Amino acid sequence: MAKMLTAHGRHLGRCVVQTAGLGRGAAMCRLHSSPVWCSTFDVKSDDYQYIHKSKIPTMHFQKSLLRLPIPALDKTCERYLRSQKVILSSEEYQRTEKFVTQFKEGIGATLQFQLKDIDKANKHTSYICGPWFDMYLSDRVPVVLNYNPFLAFHPEERPGLSDPVIRVTNTLVSSLRFMRSLRDSVLEPVVYHLNPAKSDTPMFRKIVRWTPSAISSYAAYAQKAFPLDMSQFGNMFNSTRIPKLGKDVLRTYPKARHMLIMKNGHFYVFDVLDKDGNILSPEHIHACVSYIYNDQTPPAKRSIAIFTTENRDTWAKCRDELVEAGNEAALDVLDAAAFNIVFDEAILGDDPIKTYHTFLHGDGNNRWFDKSFSLICTADSQLALNFEHGWGDGVAVMNYFTEITKDLANRPSINSDSRPAPIDASKLVRRLEFTLTPSLEAAIDKAHQSYEANTSALKCDVLEPQFFGKKLCKKNKLSPDALMQLGLQAAYYLQNGETVPTYESCSTAAFKHGRTETVRPATLETQAFCKAITQAQLPSHSELKKLMMECSKMHGNLTKEAAMGPRF
Repeated sequence: MAKMLTAHGRHLGRCVVQTAGLGRGAAMCRLHSSPVWCSTFDVKSDDYQYIHKSKIPTMHFQKSLLRLPIPALDKTCERYLRSQKVILSSEEYQRTEKFVTQFKEGIGATLQFQLKDIDKANKHTSYICGPWFDMYLSDRVPVVLNYNPFLAFHPEERPGLSDPVIRVTNTLVSSLRFMRSLRDSVLEPVVYHLNPAKSDTPMFRKIVRWTPSAISSYAAYAQKAFPLDMSQFGNMFNSTRIPKLGKDVLRTYPKARHMLIMKNGHFYVFDVLDKDGNILSPEHIHACVSYIYNDQTPPAKRSIAIFTTENRDTWAKCRDELVEAGNEAALDVLDAAAFNIVFDEAILGDDPIKTYHTFLHGDGNNRWFDKSFSLICTADSQLALNFEHGWGDGVAVMNYFTEITKDLANRPSINSDSRPAPIDASKLVRRLEFTLTPSLEAAIDKAHQSYEANTSALKCDVLEPQFFGKKLCKKNKLSPDALMQLGLQAAYYLQNGETVPTYESCSTAAFKHGRTETVRPATLETQAFCKAITQAQLPSHSELKKLMMECSKMHGNLTKEAAMGPRF
């Protein structure tokens, strides 16, 4: 199970990865009397270059995806009032009702008309896509803590695969195989199967493969399979958020062939693709990764990495100063890298709190939070993914996460018996150098002070219930997500004696260029449960279960509304 969290505690997605049998071309090595599988491939073969080869082109469904519907104004107002009723007094609610009526009959109707006109004129996208990018890229608060979430991988416990260099090399190779599959349109399209046993089949793939792309989504819908929007995948690799005054920009470098690795506040780059775009051999990549990991250069006294933790306008000004100081070429190389890998010196063990802090923010000196995503590997080989949220949501990242997890489980490229290629890695790896003016040095010192103040103010703890989980919830016909949200409502109510506005995101990726919609988990039903458990005389178990069932039903309805588009 992998959970994706931000400092706000937003739960953006989850997945369970089940590994299948061995991939083609696998060979078994024996280490410490335990079987460890490592793949042996011709590096020019499709088996090595691609994570898989889908019979359905990657973007086959994109053209025919349904467009995100604009909610009716009456329904928007009705849903808004429903979300407010639970948090307002009677007097406040009556006043709000009047304001909503005035809005609906006045400026609201005008805005609704204008929105529909804009939507009709832009049938290639959704009405929310542009404003959503604007919202992310215009916000001036630091991306770290506020936007960038992380996903943690399971620990690698197989003998011969747990060394940091081995784990990073294998993860890098699997990531590049995913990237090549995406670029060559052989990555399996992301489809949500309502009944996988009936639709996630070779016959389904055969039918939709030969259905014209203009109507292919409808062929999938007929089998209760729902293709998801994949427009965000184009910003996953060789992509970076660039700070600009007022509004940042997303920039991609599709022709770049190199990788970025950070260690001790230093930036190292090396090519991972040849001139024809083929992935270099695992042994070659292993040699470069090993060289960087073993480099004894002292930690950077002042690293420009800390700038990515700053207010976006502050960072934009510092970046302009970096360019003026002669660092533009080095910044371009950094920005163009396929993605970022970080070697972190932390030892996490089984400490969940330290894990959370390390993967969410770290010390700021050894991260580049503007990169589309970074893989962070600690000294004890714990691994996580931290990603910049402006370019995309959970669907793209979770698909990448799931696919490389399966690939790593089934066919790692190297193990501890593997030897790096006999090459001079010092001539292939380059450490980027940056010229710092006194003004930039002062800005770095100030950024560190702000960052330490912000991160030290973040408090977190872990509750891991041992007595129940998803299976028990479903056995009792309760939604696990609804129960989690109810737990949050109950905890806040017990502590503060009131209900407050609450936000949960829900993907609208079933629609073309969908992003996320809002679910408001604070409802009259959750409030009734909270009041019931704070009475002097607790209700009976059957009464409490009935209240929980009502909460679950309402939450399910709200989630379904949000996922289908017309929430607010």
